[in-house]
Amino acid sequence: MFGVAVAALLGLALVLAVIGWFNLRRDDIPYETLEAKYATAESEYAALPGGVRVHFRDEGNAKGPTLLLVHGFSASLHTWEPWVQALGADYRIVSLDLPGHGLTRAPKGWAPSMEAYRDTVEAFARARGLTRFTLVGQSMGGNVAWEYALKHPERVTGLVLVGASGWPETRPEYAKGSPLAGPLSNPAGRFLLRDLDSTALVTKGLKSSFENDAFVTDAMVTRYVELGRAPGHRDAVIDLALDFHKRNPATAERLAALSTPTLILHGEKDLLVPVDHARKFDAAIPDSTLIIYPATGHILNEEQAARSAADLNAWLKARAAKPPKRPTTPVQHDLPPSKADLMFY
Repeated sequence: MFGVAVAALLGLALVLAVIGWFNLRRDDIPYETLEAKYATAESEYAALPGGVRVHFRDEGNAKGPTLLLVHGFSASLHTWEPWVQALGADYRIVSLDLPGHGLTRAPKGWAPSMEAYRDTVEAFARARGLTRFTLVGQSMGGNVAWEYALKHPERVTGLVLVGASGWPETRPEYAKGSPLAGPLSNPAGRFLLRDLDSTALVTKGLKSSFENDAFVTDAMVTRYVELGRAPGHRDAVIDLALDFHKRNPATAERLAALSTPTLILHGEKDLLVPVDHARKFDAAIPDSTLIIYPATGHILNEEQAARSAADLNAWLKARAAKPPKRPTTPVQHDLPPSKADLMFY
């Protein structure tokens, strides 16, 4: 009798678990539905080789210097809207959604990687006739941007790294990776976890990306969650996360080959990419300028939109007027190992 009762309880628990799973499961949202909600009058689409259909916006001053903006992991071109408003009078601003993100479509089985994204940016630039531009990348998009500048220096007049990733992760608390990595690496685990409601996880992730939680609105969370449910996007994001440690990392030797003038912007309170990584970029890239923003998190192009846009504008105009020369003698700073043009405010 006891065994029968235990079996009944286990059966009930299994039924409740299955019901709970179905209640938490969220289907894909068709692209047509997402485009009706998140595309704007400025939205355009470019068909690239390999079946990728890139969503992009070409805004601002069509006669001004071109800025090409690349967003970060699980984000979209919407993150650049504050900069478009601040800089559009002087610059042509082209932003795009990477495959697996936003409203960009990729064929089934398309494998995301930093190299694949780098090549997507090149295919997009060719399709749009962009021959010379300042390339801006935020977070993972920064990784894509410096990889692109290494391979296509002839196209990049300036490189801007905003909370950029790429250096190996050395913090002990991240050594083992996410606790979900194991289950998601297993086909059964991925099937069970991939389509579950991600609202709580997205909310937590966004709040860790801003020093000021007030930036994380319900509308922002909804946009991230819904765009993440576009067909194929969840698998792409999972693959990127699982393959993080397989990336070809930044090294001083690799970055020493960068001949492109580079502006590095980073939040002092960035919890996702440590500010020390910005200093490493600054030390490794021959012609670089570093600006660190106090009391600012990872997505500084939104959290410090006006200030960061003004800093970018000033840097671009200074470069256009007279490219500065690097100092020949070391200059001491309170925050080593940054270089002579470090700004901290």
